[in-house]
Amino acid sequence: MQRLGGRMMAIRAISHVAIGVRDMDRALRFYRDALGLRVKLDTIEEIPGFEGSQARKRRAAYLGWSEGPHESFVVLDQPLSIPPSGEPARLFQTGIHHFSFWVDDLAAIVARLRAAGETVLFEPGVGDTLAYGEAPGGKVLSTFLRDPDGNYVQLDQRL
Repeated sequence: MQRLGGRMMAIRAISHVAIGVRDMDRALRFYRDALGLRVKLDTIEEIPGFEGSQARKRRAAYLGWSEGPHESFVVLDQPLSIPPSGEPARLFQTGIHHFSFWVDDLAAIVARLRAAGETVLFEPGVGDTLAYGEAPGGKVLSTFLRDPDGNYVQLDQRL
């Protein structure tokens, strides 16, 4: 376990982020083909209901970028027994409004995204590591885009 300010940390990492999608094949073209995530499992599942939701069937694609017992991953979740609903979050609203990936070569990923017809919201820019909760002075190249369902995705590269 790690220590933070002298206290024991029980959390090792984010386990996963689940992203509801309307069209799994289009979402896979974005996350797998353009961003380069690896599909670990693509399956149909029955999910029990809880907190007022009904049991449902879904197609779930589990995507990762590394291996290990505590490695984070993404789940793309397309409901099959009910129509998809809801709208993507707006930046800075309550709740999760974006997520970010560390990347090794932001320019190459941006080129792949553009070749696939995706829109990058702004040209990659350099920011200070202070904005990442770290000591100032380090540099991070960053950009934002939206996935096929309109969710904000940030891409960051340490310089």
